[in-house]
Amino acid sequence: MSTSLEARAAIIAAFATKPGDTGSPEVQIALMSDRISYLTEHLKVHKKDFHSRRGLLVLVGQRRGLLDYVKRKDQARYESLLKRLNLRR
Repeated sequence: MSTSLEARAAIIAAFATKPGDTGSPEVQIALMSDRISYLTEHLKVHKKDFHSRRGLLVLVGQRRGLLDYVKRKDQARYESLLKRLNLRR
């Protein structure tokens, strides 16, 4: 498993826009970023794990789509999210 329930709850609490928020784009992007970093480390060790590599590429594409959505809706929210997650773009 990539993330413990406590770590997942901490990510949700850090990026939630209101109490009880688990579905906002910010929370989804933060959770995807955590999974992406986990899979990246996994693939450094297991270089021939092509099924996980494909899963990583799918996740990166989903995150990119959500980031594009946030950018279309609110540019300031997008830029603050990139800074908080230390993402390039």
